[in-house]
Amino acid sequence: MAAVSASPPSSSSSAAASMELDSGDKVPHVLAVDDSFVDRKIIERLLTHSACKVTTAENAHGALELLGLADGQQNFSNTVSNVNMIITDYCMPGMTGYELLKKIKESPKVKQIPVIVVSSENIPTRIEKCLEEGAEEFLLKPLRLSDVKKLRCHLTSNAGNNSDEGLICVGR
Repeated sequence: MAAVSASPPSSSSSAAASMELDSGDKVPHVLAVDDSFVDRKIIERLLTHSACKVTTAENAHGALELLGLADGQQNFSNTVSNVNMIITDYCMPGMTGYELLKKIKESPKVKQIPVIVVSSENIPTRIEKCLEEGAEEFLLKPLRLSDVKKLRCHLTSNAGNNSDEGLICVGR
């Protein structure tokens, strides 16, 4: 089972933070997937300081479990709900971020969720392949606050927040 962490959108972290969002809660919820503990913490901290709720998974299989997409998964009680964006590392053991992206985009249940792929390697063919498969963005590590600001339009438009209605995401 993958290690999972959920952080509330404030600086006071609660160990008992629920992975479920209340139906009236408009705080964007991001699933961050990375095999590197340090990179997961960087992403989690940047997003938490940007008023996001963050759930983390240490690999693609853990992310699929959280999304209710794991092979043979019958029990959905451990799944996260109301995920507004998924940020995944490209290079991970077992299943790459590209393979995770493909599984997400093949699923009618979650294919509408924007997926951001991140990597420390700037390989144009890899970037193009991810964008063609449906990734909203491909960002280079380490993620910075300026990168998170670029993603705000994806977060707000998918979180049901009407304050940025009509906002066009630019970046590619």
